[in-house]
Amino acid sequence: MRFSSKYSVRFLVPLIAVLLAAAPMARAQKQAKQPESQLPPAPKAPALIDPAGPSFSLQTSEALFDIAVALNACGYDNGLADSNPVRLHVRQQVNQATQQSAQARNDRDQLCLFIDQHHLAEAGRDLAQYVSLALYVTAPPALKPSVDETDMPPDSTTVEGILPLIRKFAEDINLHLIWLSNRDGYQAIIDRLHDPLTKMIVDTNFYLKMPASTYTNRRFLVVLAPMLSPAQTNARIYGSNYIAVASPAKDDSLHMHEIRHTYLHYEVEPLIYARSLAIDRLEPFLKIVQEAPIDYRYRADILSLVVECMIRAIEARTMPTGVDLKPIPANIARNDLDQAYRIHNAQVAKDAAIRQESVDRSMTDGFVLTEYFYKQLIAFEKTPASFKESIGQMVYGMDVPQEVSHVKHIEFTQQGSSDVVQEAPIRPTGLDRAEMAIEKGDGQTAAALSEKALKQHDADPARANFILARADLMNGKMGDAVAAFQQSVKLGHDARLLAWSHIYLGRILDVQQDRDKAIAEYKQALAARDGQPDTKEAAESGLKKPFTLPGEPPPDGSAGPQSDNGPQATGPQADAGPQAQTDGSPSGATTPDQSSTQPH
Repeated sequence: MRFSSKYSVRFLVPLIAVLLAAAPMARAQKQAKQPESQLPPAPKAPALIDPAGPSFSLQTSEALFDIAVALNACGYDNGLADSNPVRLHVRQQVNQATQQSAQARNDRDQLCLFIDQHHLAEAGRDLAQYVSLALYVTAPPALKPSVDETDMPPDSTTVEGILPLIRKFAEDINLHLIWLSNRDGYQAIIDRLHDPLTKMIVDTNFYLKMPASTYTNRRFLVVLAPMLSPAQTNARIYGSNYIAVASPAKDDSLHMHEIRHTYLHYEVEPLIYARSLAIDRLEPFLKIVQEAPIDYRYRADILSLVVECMIRAIEARTMPTGVDLKPIPANIARNDLDQAYRIHNAQVAKDAAIRQESVDRSMTDGFVLTEYFYKQLIAFEKTPASFKESIGQMVYGMDVPQEVSHVKHIEFTQQGSSDVVQEAPIRPTGLDRAEMAIEKGDGQTAAALSEKALKQHDADPARANFILARADLMNGKMGDAVAAFQQSVKLGHDARLLAWSHIYLGRILDVQQDRDKAIAEYKQALAARDGQPDTKEAAESGLKKPFTLPGEPPPDGSAGPQSDNGPQATGPQADAGPQAQTDGSPSGATTPDQSSTQPH
């Protein structure tokens, strides 16, 4: 498609202002929380992640074993009395090997000096830094960081210097041989835990009415660490990888509640992040929780707060209460029926009270949307719809002013409970940086980054072309912009990206006064079936009358230019405020509803 020269300068500035405003990128913090099909490439996966491996796995790690042995050799006795017997057995083997070598004793002392010098006052954080390190080092004997230091978990970099000391100590005592001699014991624990872990996943998905393994390119791993305390589970989210590091107790049991909490993050987060545009309207709740005893991320990011509240509500609905809720027998005698009803109703009330107590604790801890979602889940349980199908109504249907009024007088506890799951901060790279450049008005940088991604074949080409097209608009390359939008349509599979590419093309054609072709593009946008109100409204508006620039009379002479309703009319909702209206983009940095792209 070629443009007439009379348009190249005259409508350049207003076209950029109107078209780019109609679907700009989401805010930077949203880039760290995308649905699976749009996750940014950073952070890099931990060393034990197998890209070709299963979505769910229960495994061990020799690197984690070596680091845990070092901690045990230097006085880490937390939970020793409650640990699986294999921990004490390994400690005895290590002690015996150390006593047989003066060099080993000397190297152990150097190792213990390092640990003592890097000790943190909070026991949980003290261990967590070594767990984070263990996940990002290669297998022994190399035992080296698997990624650049800039890609390491932040808490691990302060203790990275322990690795040469562990390598030396491991060589002194032939730690690899000790690992091999205990592999059968480790495997036996895995075999015994396989069924309970599988049952947890099946039961959770049964409640959500969703099949397991709904997401591709995502991993949920449970890593067994018998050398650590069974009282503490360390969970991490690194991009699309959800990892729980857990230690078995004497009876091989795990803290399944904490592992399930991590699994719920795995299942729930993509569905919440896919609706981040709607969740923007919940930001008034952030003001309410500023004094709550919760982690900073919950006080600063509404998405994180909503995810945690939803998960706590699910846990309250599914937690074991110890109350026997057996149904009344069908063949019970009529004379015994009233008594049976009284007993049954008392049990139901007791069960409900225990669940409500859990909800109340979450509310006073600062997770102020837990009760709302708890009530929504009660209704959800009575319908055949899946959680994926129902979550939209839970979010969109909230009366925000009413809920704010309901929770604004909550008296928070002085000290809340922290989340077992820690998220790695994500540094924007590649196309995410290109999106940020567009937001800053730097079209040249956005174009350069998009072109680089296309040349290196390391990103979604449809998304790269879509960003490049917007950058071309900013840079005055109108023909190039159209060509890039067309490539985005040709290569893309995401319904939202396709719909907005057609809308852009239709609007440009309208400005060019090629109405027939513009109508065809708007129809293609509707045919993409994005399922979002902003794209539907924009496409239908384009079909009703031609898109025009501010100050330009419409070609048909009707009163008022369409663009007077401009970006606001194409935003996700008219009353959502300026910020929500800027989040209508189908770009990779936004979080559109993925119902049309996620497998059912």
